[in-house]
Amino acid sequence: MHTKNSGATNVNSTIAIWCFTLFVSFSSGLLSTTSNAQAITQNTYQLAPFESQFEAYYDGDTNPVGYALLRFTQLPNKLWQLEYESKISKYFLTDKRTETTRYLFQPNDLAEQLALTPITYVYERTGTGSDKGLSVTFDQAKNQFFTSVPVDKKVVFPLNGYVDNQLFRIDVPYQLAMGKTQFSYQFVNSRGQARNYGMQVVNTESQALPIGVLETIKVVINRESSTRQTFAWFAPSLNYQLVRLQQFKDGAVQGDIKLRVHKAL
Repeated sequence: MHTKNSGATNVNSTIAIWCFTLFVSFSSGLLSTTSNAQAITQNTYQLAPFESQFEAYYDGDTNPVGYALLRFTQLPNKLWQLEYESKISKYFLTDKRTETTRYLFQPNDLAEQLALTPITYVYERTGTGSDKGLSVTFDQAKNQFFTSVPVDKKVVFPLNGYVDNQLFRIDVPYQLAMGKTQFSYQFVNSRGQARNYGMQVVNTESQALPIGVLETIKVVINRESSTRQTFAWFAPSLNYQLVRLQQFKDGAVQGDIKLRVHKAL
């Protein structure tokens, strides 16, 4: 009986780590060939509402064990909202996560990053094990951000250019459309920790996905002092949006999400 509980705990822990890292991890990239990637970046990126639905695979499974959803919508008063949701079920274990960020559209002359300034970010995790939550408020005027872990514990940090845990999900497509092959982000992750990671283009390749075969740009996401490595694929034909994310641990596939539906809103 003890052995069974120990195994279930290990599986639950692994699922939780995968769900946490699969959509948030960046670090210094590898040296790579980028000429093909530059050749494919010929479409103009458009800041527009969309929804992407993914099938989620775990630990080399051939059948999906869950889903992920990314929705970007325009609100009144120059506001935009980005929502991420995922749910994984493996054996009798479940893990559901949501992230919601509101941005203020503020055009600038630099054009190095999308003209979106984070205002609030909310993260929630439910399922097997302990529930977790975090909210972050970004105060650009005072150059500081507030975190709550949980809501009744509020901590103030210098902002210093840090963004929310989701901006990269819509900024990477913009960077690729601009022909960039290396870029980095300073952000506050879903644990309220400040991080500074980077990404680098590897090459271009065709991907057979539930939505169909797409020509994509492959990006490597490495983390220092980690046994995990993540790759992401983006499709210029779909406004450079993410179409696949695959994570390895110790050389074995740990998690994989593949685009099933992509539509304009």
